[in-house]
Amino acid sequence: MPRRGMLPACRETITAPALYADRRRFLVAASVLLGGTAATSRPLAALAAASAHTAPGTHPGDDPGPLSSFATITRYNNYYEYSSNKEAVHVLAREFAPRPWTLTIDGEVERPLTLALEDLARRWPGEERVYRMRCVEGWSMVIPWLGIPLAEVLRAAAPLSSARFVQFTSVLRPEVMIGQRRDALAWPYREGLRLDEALHPLTLLATGLYGEPLPNQNGAPLRLVVPWKYGYKSIKAVARITLTRSQPVSSWQQASPSQYGFYGNVNPDVAHPRWSQRREVRVGELGKRDTLPFNGYAEQVAGLYAGMDPQRHF
Repeated sequence: MPRRGMLPACRETITAPALYADRRRFLVAASVLLGGTAATSRPLAALAAASAHTAPGTHPGDDPGPLSSFATITRYNNYYEYSSNKEAVHVLAREFAPRPWTLTIDGEVERPLTLALEDLARRWPGEERVYRMRCVEGWSMVIPWLGIPLAEVLRAAAPLSSARFVQFTSVLRPEVMIGQRRDALAWPYREGLRLDEALHPLTLLATGLYGEPLPNQNGAPLRLVVPWKYGYKSIKAVARITLTRSQPVSSWQQASPSQYGFYGNVNPDVAHPRWSQRREVRVGELGKRDTLPFNGYAEQVAGLYAGMDPQRHF
């Protein structure tokens, strides 16, 4: 069980356009994974300016804001598998080997799958997405991701009609993930979604950011990205996806169910037991800004929760 005051691992980060404005480095994740030729590329500044057209996470008139620095993304990481010290994670994660890697998809499916990274790259070309990220701790970022819509991967396994939920399980490697040697959480890390959330077009299986493969400290080689939920829902180093009949229990929910619910939807009107969620600090900025319902994606996802009590289903 975590000590009182411990906060969950938010799985997010961001980067600055100036670093990439003159370089066509926004590569498709599959090509990066294989070390091959990029299927698409474009200047990051242009991508950010046209994000309403290139990223399903944005829509006309909605500016996610400037991208944060690459250093911020890779040097400020909640990742309890290594440490509760955000600034230490990038050092502690250096010895982690993200390749070779296999992703297993099983449970309530017609066609269980075991996919290597190379299989993912061959079967799905990957997409560019610019998403906001909001951590339950009260800080936020804007992230340019590379990845695969999770729905495409799940449909390849042919979910059965009995499938209602999806459980995600991270890798267990205490020999290099030294945080797993302690009982801060029940390892390996686990997360869950309803099946309709997992199949939503915004939900991404991320393979990279800023035109590069995911760094170890950001969840290499595969991490979940669900932009309307708090960052602790975006599990890193995903090794198994299991479709289930009943609702799984996530790691932070198991550790402290009164503080971290199954849904984890960003909601300024539902406070954390120990602080308000109405305001947030964008990393790199001095002032605070208002937190948006569903992190600004209400138009796309609010219908998933029609009729539900957010105070109860938090």
